[in-house]
Amino acid sequence: MEPFTQHTGTLLPFDRDNVDTDAILPKQYLKMLEKTGFGDFLFDDERYLDSGDVDTPLAERRANPEFILNRSPYSQASILVAGANFGCGSSREHAVWALRDFGFRVVLAKSFGDIFFNNCFNNGLLPIILDDTVIDELNVLAQTLPELAVTVDLDACEIRAGDRIWTFVVDRGRRENLLSGLDEIGRTLEYAESVRQYELNRKKLEPWLFQD
Repeated sequence: MEPFTQHTGTLLPFDRDNVDTDAILPKQYLKMLEKTGFGDFLFDDERYLDSGDVDTPLAERRANPEFILNRSPYSQASILVAGANFGCGSSREHAVWALRDFGFRVVLAKSFGDIFFNNCFNNGLLPIILDDTVIDELNVLAQTLPELAVTVDLDACEIRAGDRIWTFVVDRGRRENLLSGLDEIGRTLEYAESVRQYELNRKKLEPWLFQD
């Protein structure tokens, strides 16, 4: 996983509460097993005027010109500003894959669905919980200055836009994993030699546990 230290991009104002994982990525795309290729189907039900699936060529789809992700400069945004309970619903990890594949690196929200929140950290997407007033301020900023560059600095735990600075808090272990580019499995594998030595020592002390 690519380490995350800081990211600079523009904001996508998505000021809605209770955006579920089916809205982020509809169920017909879950049969895709690789983590890539999902970005084209992000927010599919609203992004296109017609329905589709993985077998429908994108050239045959009609983009919804009213949907914000289809409008410049928001189509180039990489920091999503959401409301409360973003990513609620099912446990599908594919929703995070779709956001990452489209190009989002950060999601700022008032709160998150628990499983979605955990999936973000395991896939290099930084979810940050901010006070309602800060989210509202960032949404206004995104609407009035859509091309403003915003920096999310995980090392300093700061969000910087122009002369404004907001601080945030991330769990220490998850922060270290992202800074190192490790998911939970990668972090565990760092202790592989210690685990092996423990197993060898226990086999010597309690050999009856290891008999066939």
